[in-house]
Amino acid sequence: RQHPGEFVFGANEVSDLDDAPQVIEKYLKLGAVVIGEQKFGVECDAPYMQKLYALAAAFRVPILMHWQAGSYNLGFERFHQMLAKYPNVTFIGHAQTWWANIDRANVDDAKKLYPRGKVTPGGLTDRYLRDYPNMFGDLSAGSGLGALNRDPDHARAFIERHQDKLMFGSDCTDVTGEPTKCSGARQIAQIRQFSPTKAIERKLLFANAKKLFRW
Repeated sequence: RQHPGEFVFGANEVSDLDDAPQVIEKYLKLGAVVIGEQKFGVECDAPYMQKLYALAAAFRVPILMHWQAGSYNLGFERFHQMLAKYPNVTFIGHAQTWWANIDRANVDDAKKLYPRGKVTPGGLTDRYLRDYPNMFGDLSAGSGLGALNRDPDHARAFIERHQDKLMFGSDCTDVTGEPTKCSGARQIAQIRQFSPTKAIERKLLFANAKKLFRW
């Protein structure tokens, strides 16, 4: 209340509850600027998920998806069908399976959530960002940190080619800004380290999110 222009909020509900669209719509009408984080054990193309995608389109807000094989938002390999079916919905990818799939050569085990080593470009995540204008990526958490740190050369190239699609997120309260206590502070440093230019750094830290969220 003291800083009314500085804070915004999102709307969420468990995806497969019958009243999920109504609950989320209530808070969208109150000013929520995003749906999610959607982090539930559902198929990504289930009818109740598609109701939320339609709601996101109607209110022109992004929907944030936590991808984690075997646990949350199942069927990542089929998600291109939803991206094509809902071209007016802005989807934001996040979490382990999203970041594991930057690599097309090191994801034989879908539940290997934190792969290491050199990255072979062209994984599903790389292609979704390249091929679908409505697909964006959230860099947050240990999965985002690990995906860039595992191969710095790939990280710089990945950021450069998707510079208009990626954005900072802390994934923690980060009340102190101490790197040892929250991944958000470490990620700010990482973005500065791997961004090829200051202009690209600014896009990842602020400008891309500003374009997606209404405030």
